[in-house]
Amino acid sequence: MRTTISWAISIAVFLGAVAPVGAQTPTPGSTLFQNVRILDGKGRPLSGPSHVLVRGGKIERISTTPIVSDRPADAVVIDGGGRTLMPGLIDMHWHTLMVRPSPVAFLTGDVGHLNLLAGAEASATLMRGFTTVRDMGGPAFGLKRAIDEGIVTGPRIYPSGAIISITGGHGDFRQPFELPRALGTTQSRGEQIGAAMIADSPDEVRVRVREQLLQGATQIKLTAGGGVSSPHSPLDASTFTEAELRAAVEAAENWGTYVAVHAYTPVSIKRAIAAGVKCIEHAHLMDEATAKLIADSGVWLSTQPFADDIVDVYPPGSSERAKAKSVLDGMDKTFTLAKKYRIKVAFGTDILFSAKQAQDQGAMLSKLTRWYSPAETIAIATGGNGQLLALSGERNPYPGKLGVVEEGALADLLLVDGDPVANIKLIEDPAKNLLVIMKDGKIHKNTLTNSL
Repeated sequence: MRTTISWAISIAVFLGAVAPVGAQTPTPGSTLFQNVRILDGKGRPLSGPSHVLVRGGKIERISTTPIVSDRPADAVVIDGGGRTLMPGLIDMHWHTLMVRPSPVAFLTGDVGHLNLLAGAEASATLMRGFTTVRDMGGPAFGLKRAIDEGIVTGPRIYPSGAIISITGGHGDFRQPFELPRALGTTQSRGEQIGAAMIADSPDEVRVRVREQLLQGATQIKLTAGGGVSSPHSPLDASTFTEAELRAAVEAAENWGTYVAVHAYTPVSIKRAIAAGVKCIEHAHLMDEATAKLIADSGVWLSTQPFADDIVDVYPPGSSERAKAKSVLDGMDKTFTLAKKYRIKVAFGTDILFSAKQAQDQGAMLSKLTRWYSPAETIAIATGGNGQLLALSGERNPYPGKLGVVEEGALADLLLVDGDPVANIKLIEDPAKNLLVIMKDGKIHKNTLTNSL
């Protein structure tokens, strides 16, 4: 018995040593921002001249009078010169492994190369001022761990793991020669690399959800309807049954977290809400009754102000291009209804297979001002998105408040050369206008010459 217990303990210790636990980098030092105006991420006006002390990865003190006596001796001092200090931006619909490669490269390329591309894009994402992303489908667990350990520079990642799809749904990228699907046979390439998992019954859904949670998923992503980039799923298709969706919700809730679903149409949205889903992704084809249902149910709507050139990602004459145009045509109605019914809106970009479009991440955010004021827009992409991230409960890998500038919050901060409420286009040129970028109390960019 003693030998058996010793062997079991040894195995547990070994597994604990190699498991992707997301070990954090060493605690950063202290930084003092002097003479800044604070945009707090809650939609309130800019503050008067203030001083902010960051220590140990958190905002320790905010004061309208200079912080002198309790200032750490080793603190980096940054004189903001009256510029704006605001929370780091948050993208709630990102695909870290799918931004830079082409669709063919993603499904056929070397996994090591894909991860190196993703690491480079993660660094670029952070330099655009996005200090946190919620990855809504793909094998992001390794990249998240590398960032948390300080091996790669990038934003905090809230991973969903593989997109869970039905046969023929958005997420099923198999070729005709890979059919028919039979349980127990070799998985498709997309499943093998963790991009998507196919599930066709409540029991299969439970297994796939639990597999993502085992790997460290902070929330679960299912496709409740057809999509643009998938070759086999028409936009009007409703995919998972309510029983299948409910199985996913139950499995996620057993782990203290939630399910988000990809859905465009009223039918797929209503079915998901009936099953207990907490967040709808996209909804660009919803009607007024569905908007009211989302609002009355307290469900989040994570949607995107797509750029007009989104259709150019897809070949002329392709079904994907036609579907992209339908989504783009429905965008104005979606945001108009969301504003009318005061739906809890989260901002994301959902950029796929286009490094060029990724450079316009900030421009997509500023496009929200077509429906919301600049102050509302920034609050959505900071404090509002932070509230949605908190739904992951005990699965949250970064406990603490994100998206706000307040004492005790996590120190993800941007120093902007100007007032983004008065001129939101400042965020469209981060290389020029983001003078300081801080994540977790660590300075990743500082172009001010007057820092001490």
